[in-house]
Amino acid sequence: MQDQEPERSPNRRRPAVVLVALVAVLALLGAACGSGRDDAGDGGGGGTDSTEAGGSTADSFGDLATPCGEGDASGATAQGVTEDAITIGYGDDAGFAQSPGLNAEMSQAMEAMIDWCNEQGGINGRQVVGNYYDAKILDVNNAMLEACNQVFMLVGEGWSLDSSQEEARLACDLPAVPAFSVSPAFAHGDLMIQPVPNPVDKTPIEIAYAMAEKFPEQIKNSAVMYANYAATIDTKDKVLASYPEAGFEFLPCPQEYNINGEATWQPFAQNLKDCGAEVVYFTGSPFPNFQNFLEAAAQVDFNPIYITDANFYDSKFAAWNANGFGDNVYVRMAFTPFEEADGDAATQQYLDLIEESGGTPSLLGAQATTAFLLWATATKECGSDVTRDCVMQQLEGIDSWTGGGLHAETNPASNLPPECGMVLKLDGTEYVRFYPEEANTFDCDPKYVADVTGAVVDQAQLDENRISRVFGG
Repeated sequence: MQDQEPERSPNRRRPAVVLVALVAVLALLGAACGSGRDDAGDGGGGGTDSTEAGGSTADSFGDLATPCGEGDASGATAQGVTEDAITIGYGDDAGFAQSPGLNAEMSQAMEAMIDWCNEQGGINGRQVVGNYYDAKILDVNNAMLEACNQVFMLVGEGWSLDSSQEEARLACDLPAVPAFSVSPAFAHGDLMIQPVPNPVDKTPIEIAYAMAEKFPEQIKNSAVMYANYAATIDTKDKVLASYPEAGFEFLPCPQEYNINGEATWQPFAQNLKDCGAEVVYFTGSPFPNFQNFLEAAAQVDFNPIYITDANFYDSKFAAWNANGFGDNVYVRMAFTPFEEADGDAATQQYLDLIEESGGTPSLLGAQATTAFLLWATATKECGSDVTRDCVMQQLEGIDSWTGGGLHAETNPASNLPPECGMVLKLDGTEYVRFYPEEANTFDCDPKYVADVTGAVVDQAQLDENRISRVFGG
């Protein structure tokens, strides 16, 4: 069977960069949200419990002892560190004119966490000061150059075009503990530690094994659909390289759509239907592209199983599904779903803090929260002598991390993706747990981390320590 690619539409109804930004961020979120380092040792049937709700106090975040509090720290020990304050940088792309407020939930979470920490006395007595930087997507290099001269470290930030920041960040030796990474260069960047790693050479595939167990025949007729953009192409390539380990067989009819949208989506749905696809891995944004595709699929009576990443865990997408077109959508997750917060102290604490601060809860916000906690935990251990070298050394020693229970266990120090995950299913306007069935648990196995090779990895120019050398160093 030959590849079936729909004719490209000349229609360009919106500036391409609008959805480029949206999909870049959301695609990376899906990649970043796989997590876990718990070894069940039973071939995939094992699980780990997330932290039970109750007992979370001002002296803790979930099951993590607070890194904040009074102390006797003193002296100006580094750029951004004074006798009584530590200045960090955070930010988003909220000022992008065509998509106002883009990813602002991260900064809302950072502001809430800074207040939470300072109310306890700061870190060893130094108050935390946050400088906000709006990269507006295309202004990321200028934002980085500004931060280079002002802050101690970047914490909980997330910028869609993070490859454009890297040369400046590395030139000024500015460490980062980001909420997410997009480009391979930043995902493997020097002076960078993520709470939920998203490397290019390893990928989490718990959802592939879960779907293989539940739909063993359907996965033999799988197909991929992806946007014509680097982030989604990379994600698609990692799926094609890794899912066969779980038994997936992919049909020769990949569908590449315009990230800017299509004049009509029916040809894509019809091509997949004619090809015999029973499972479709879709990477991109849930709205408007996937919503428009689902409507078109319904019109041609095409109803496959859809596999998506964590960015499809979105309240607006769920609300849209009153028509039921998305009832076969499955979402991979590693953060505790907000619907299960009553069984997880850290998730409930995050939701409470965001509500009290007037923000909007989101997975991006939870990612920024765990980034702040990771940075603060490492910084506390440096005592009075807070330097970049000390904090980085502390971060490089943290090989087990859950953000107090916000997500499955990860290994930030080794920049390895997780061995644990779970699957949600969209059911009408609600997300319901699909696998494993027990609430507040994750499915874990070392085989859920797959090696990736080829061009998708080669572009990162990794050295022997898996550090990207795209920008030298």
